[in-house]
Amino acid sequence: MIKQVLKIGLGVSIVASTLLAAPEKTKLKIGFIALTDCAPLVIAKEKGFFKEEGLDVHVAKEGGGWPGIQQKVISGEYDFSHALAGMPIAATLGINGNAHLQALLSLDFNGNAITYGNDIIEKMEEYGLDKSERPVTADSLKKYIDAKRAKEGNKYQPLSFGMVHPVSTHNYELRYWMASSGIRPDQDCTIKPFPPPTMPSNLIAGNIEGYCVGEPWNSRIVLKGKGSALVTNYDIWNNNPEKVLQARADFVEKNPETTKAVMRAVIKAQKWLDASWENREEAIGYLAKRNYVKAPKNVLRKSMSGTFLYNKGVDSANPMFNVFANNYASYPFYSHGMWFVTQMYRWGQLDKPVDMKALIEKVYRPDLFAQVAAEVDYKLPPSPWKKDGVDEYNKFLDGKVWDPNKAVDYIFDAKVQNSLVSKEDLMKANTWSVETKQPKYECHYGPAGCADPKYVTTGK
Repeated sequence: MIKQVLKIGLGVSIVASTLLAAPEKTKLKIGFIALTDCAPLVIAKEKGFFKEEGLDVHVAKEGGGWPGIQQKVISGEYDFSHALAGMPIAATLGINGNAHLQALLSLDFNGNAITYGNDIIEKMEEYGLDKSERPVTADSLKKYIDAKRAKEGNKYQPLSFGMVHPVSTHNYELRYWMASSGIRPDQDCTIKPFPPPTMPSNLIAGNIEGYCVGEPWNSRIVLKGKGSALVTNYDIWNNNPEKVLQARADFVEKNPETTKAVMRAVIKAQKWLDASWENREEAIGYLAKRNYVKAPKNVLRKSMSGTFLYNKGVDSANPMFNVFANNYASYPFYSHGMWFVTQMYRWGQLDKPVDMKALIEKVYRPDLFAQVAAEVDYKLPPSPWKKDGVDEYNKFLDGKVWDPNKAVDYIFDAKVQNSLVSKEDLMKANTWSVETKQPKYECHYGPAGCADPKYVTTGK
């Protein structure tokens, strides 16, 4: 009798728990761009993690580039999406769409590179470029531009480069790399957005000299022998934030259990991706399919398997080129989000002062992430605020330190900046302070994406 009562009680408890946790909306559409860092969404679908959460998810390949993704999230056609980390911030500010979007989790660290065509590389080599050096600076490009200006005078023709979106990591990284050598990106160059998969064809057609994009679109041009990857974003900023999972804030509020179920499924996929290099190989097989990235496995393998192809025929060890879960790669740090705001100011994309802390706390959701993390055994860092540029695995190419408590100083602490707002006005709008705490960079989930030397491949 007692056993029967316990059995009934346990059954009631499970039913009650299930009812409490039931997603409000189960049939979902999640948009993505054909890049290797869409892998957490693909794996959540292919390995059944969405299904485990009671979700029926259509993972939809977006053909309209990042503007298409943004428009469909704002209109409600996509419930969630793969997004550039700056996109939900920009939309909330009204400079890229006009809607309150939220970054629910980080999809990955790193994953981009700056790739130039053979013609511009030959010019740079005349001014000292050694493309086998790591990391390569833009000093030789600066010297070439200076010589070109001296020769062309008032008829100077700016060099053309591609990136994926005005508020993308790619745009800011390309500018950061150039500006570190004294190049003025808006005066010396023309930087235009292109959908990521079209970068190789635009370079081959001569529309651009080079570009900054995610994989596999750097390896693609290197394998064709049409150019070289000069520097990765890991080289520019170790373990920098890249993509996020975004949704409309009103959707999250209306569908909290659905949102948490999606987050659990994606975090499980991220942990699976970093659990082993064998899992990465299986992931390559899924990504190669027509409905996902649609690229040859040998191209996808260059970055997903612990190596990176800077120059044709030379696989360099780069196990941290794609990090999905290790080193807190899933966690949406406030300080990472605020870095994007500093770049929007630095490059003249914002024309009025805002409280940067209030903005980021409105967009990034480490609070919601912490709830979900406990349910999927994902380890949390000690704080959503940290400094970058001070630890072994978060340094910048130029040795700068990103401290959110000095955010306004950081905007103007650059050889080149085009802020439309004065430092004084920004100081008045940002009188807050935060307590930063540094996490230990640890691989909790497996060897893939981990810098432990025993997992570092030696290349060929």
